[in-house]
Amino acid sequence: QVQLVESGGGLVQPGGSLRLSCAASGTIFSIVAMGWYRQAPGKQRESVAIITIGGRQNYADSVKGRFTISRDNAKNTVNLQMNSLKPEDTAVYYCMISTPMETYWGKGTLVTVSS
Repeated sequence: QVQLVESGGGLVQPGGSLRLSCAASGTIFSIVAMGWYRQAPGKQRESVAIITIGGRQNYADSVKGRFTISRDNAKNTVNLQMNSLKPEDTAVYYCMISTPMETYWGKGTLVTVSS
């Protein structure tokens, strides 16, 4: 059974940094992409950063230049380095791994940006 476990969330002041990590347990075949989504209170879940198995990256306009996604294909881990955090980045962040047959999700980690 595949499980994704996120870590690294927490409280940070505006302008600060956090690094989120996601580790997958279990066997996942034919990964197409890995990434991070977020859901702020009262809002829909949105894509933050995606990285394909070939290394192509896609970022939400709101985080370009501030967030960097990276992955280790062999270890099935994906990370999100978040710099220059803003209060509007406050959300639950979810890890995602997609295959042609299924998309796996973590349970989320809370990031709160506040002074």
